Amino acid sequence: MTETPTAETKKSLPKGAGNIWTDIGPVLAFVIVFNVLQNRPEGAGLFSKDNAIFWATGVFMAAVAMAIGWTLMKGRRLPPMLIITGTVVMVFGGLTLFLQDKTFAFIKPTIINILFALTILGSLAIGRNIWKTAFEHAFTMPDRAWKVFALRWAGFYVVLAIINEIIWRNFSEDFWANSKLFLSIPLAILFMAINLPFLMKHAVEDKKADGEGGEGKANGQA
Repeated sequence: MTETPTAETKKSLPKGAGNIWTDIGPVLAFVIVFNVLQNRPEGAGLFSKDNAIFWATGVFMAAVAMAIGWTLMKGRRLPPMLIITGTVVMVFGGLTLFLQDKTFAFIKPTIINILFALTILGSLAIGRNIWKTAFEHAFTMPDRAWKVFALRWAGFYVVLAIINEIIWRNFSEDFWANSKLFLSIPLAILFMAINLPFLMKHAVEDKKADGEGGEGKANGQA
């Protein structure tokens, strides 16, 4: 007999895939607004090329706020990473607009990525793997594998912070703005793809361990 999914069962289903637009949406909005205004002439008033990064930053802040509101509206708990992103975006984005200083916009991704890395490392230091909490709905692995996975991502976030510093200090504003979509996100997807064999390997090992444990219990009860 097939059981009908209850409301409680539906609520426990994986939600990660449904959150992709809360991650990519704000970045996409930033890049689109920036590039649209980049095609405007310089000194053409409020919507000139000179103000592209300020308008893009404002739209990015609004998009992040919408992502947070959407998550809360769905009755979901705010992920720690979204809380960090929202806080840094509002603080540094606000400074960018209030002081009309692009430097705060440039260093914002660096601060976010460093805080991501520190959050992961800090959670491991106190014995609570935040990366396992974030992804255990999608993968089942032993704790030692989760620790390695978390450390890899902490290192990756440090690399992203370094890349951002290199780009904004040595390349054009246009290249920096577009790198958020055409470099950072593809790198994250590539990094995840590289880690898939590791995840699959340890997921299989965990299932085997559970199977052996189950057989042992069954034999003991026989």
